Amino acid sequence: MLAEYATFGLAPAMRAGGVLASGAYQVHRDFVDFVVNGRPLLFQLADLDAVSPLASDIPPAIFTTHVRRLLLEADPPLLDGRYVIYGCPECEGLECGAVTAVIERADDDYVWRDFAWQTSDHADLELNGYRGIGPFRFHGGEYREQLGRLLTGDDPGAVRRRVLLVGARVALLAKLAAALRTIGIGAEIAADAAGVPAEELRTYGAVAFGQAVPEGVRGSVREAFERAGVDVAYVDGLAPIVPLLVAQIEYALDPGPAARRLARLAVTDGAVVTEVTSPCRVRLTAYRVGRLRRARVHEVFDEVLEPGEHRVALPGGAPYVVARSSDAVLVAAAAPGCPDA
Repeated sequence: MLAEYATFGLAPAMRAGGVLASGAYQVHRDFVDFVVNGRPLLFQLADLDAVSPLASDIPPAIFTTHVRRLLLEADPPLLDGRYVIYGCPECEGLECGAVTAVIERADDDYVWRDFAWQTSDHADLELNGYRGIGPFRFHGGEYREQLGRLLTGDDPGAVRRRVLLVGARVALLAKLAAALRTIGIGAEIAADAAGVPAEELRTYGAVAFGQAVPEGVRGSVREAFERAGVDVAYVDGLAPIVPLLVAQIEYALDPGPAARRLARLAVTDGAVVTEVTSPCRVRLTAYRVGRLRRARVHEVFDEVLEPGEHRVALPGGAPYVVARSSDAVLVAAAAPGCPDA
């Protein structure tokens, strides 16, 4: 089949991590996604929990090797001239499965063809080929320019994956910091930002405040970051529930503004309203603080949704909801005065 020309681009993306209701952890991964004809290629592969080889947390030498492979300046990692396009976000091992494709030159252009789901040395196109995906032919100049930016340090997926936790409840903050580090987000605890060098403040992407932090302390922290010339996201903790706070911080660290499968979340009139842009698995978890300030968790929904708006009944007394897809985390709270608030 003659490959038709397609546009090629790169965009920041993330595989959403977090603490699940079951107590399991899901690793947070930031990566650079491929944008083909103006749409993330990952979205064209149905509901797939995967990351590209261009992840921000791998060593620079390995990252450079991945880029050079895509430029055909290094040997392919798989047989038959095949390259990994997306792999397992937890281990990146081929045995977990990967989306692979043949990448080749056609005059000055680059062609991606024969996409397949691969779990062993050889890809079975008849059994596991992605029919209807590709082949794509990219103009050589555009292709080399986009990938070449990554070799000069201009990484659209680069984010500061550290958060400063400011609060009075040290025990809660310690649990929160441990949970964040487990999923791959750096976290430090402080009473304020006084005396912290500007160079260190520039390593943070977010600041999370506990509910009991006085407004004066919040203001001084913001001033410290402003003096350091750092634009960070500020998170006001909704409730002393670690998985909920992790989700809030994940949302704050979302690199955006790339498209997401999970586009909107709201809590209204005793229901959760979600909107998805392409088929994806969505998990809805409700949280509330019960007697003796104990966290109460309820799994509301876990299914694959088709594009569009969806409404799911919300259990009474649960004012906070977290929605997760493979590439996004959204948090919503019932408005004050609502029956769920």
